[in-house]
Amino acid sequence: MKKNWWKILASVLVLFSIVGGFLFHVPAKPILNESIRNIYFHVPMWFSMIITLLMSVIYSIKYLNTNNENYDLIAVESANVGIVFGILGLITGAVWAKYTWGEAWSNDPKQNSAAIALLVYLAYLVLRNSIEEEQKRAKISSVYNVFAFPIMVILLFVLPRMTDSLHPGNGGNPGFNTKDMAPELRPIFYPACLGWILISIWITTIRYRIRKIENKQQSI
Repeated sequence: MKKNWWKILASVLVLFSIVGGFLFHVPAKPILNESIRNIYFHVPMWFSMIITLLMSVIYSIKYLNTNNENYDLIAVESANVGIVFGILGLITGAVWAKYTWGEAWSNDPKQNSAAIALLVYLAYLVLRNSIEEEQKRAKISSVYNVFAFPIMVILLFVLPRMTDSLHPGNGGNPGFNTKDMAPELRPIFYPACLGWILISIWITTIRYRIRKIENKQQSI
């Protein structure tokens, strides 16, 4: 029970953010209106993606230093979960853009960079599946992962700031930081971010355990 406290916390926070996200009062902002509720889902998806992809590159580095197969398994499963949350981030972002920018995909620099970043990580999975020998696959994909993460950071946080963008926090538009975010949003936004991040880590641990069991069965 003591070991699972964070899983209970994750479930409570996500449930609270979902209920509060749909039912609690939100400020009436021009253009955004009720669509501002998407901040409780869209932004946490991206935060969860970034955390799981960070875990992936950390364990890839650990694998390169130790050749421990378990580190490689954690790295690939973290990447798998990160990609899923990244896709959810794109979808929720497209829905939000439809109601605020007029169309789901407007070729905004942030949208394009996010899509490219996901393609970089999808290429990571393709690379892994194209190599049959286990140790060679783990080493090559780990090296790729070490370069993929900084590329993702540049695509999401550097390039969009260097050009005009409709996305908050880029191209001169204010972001949802402590000064820009309305006080009414914070009691749900922060728990939502923490809850979804914990859920993403939870899913990663489950997938890692499943992968270990599958590997043991194959080796029998």
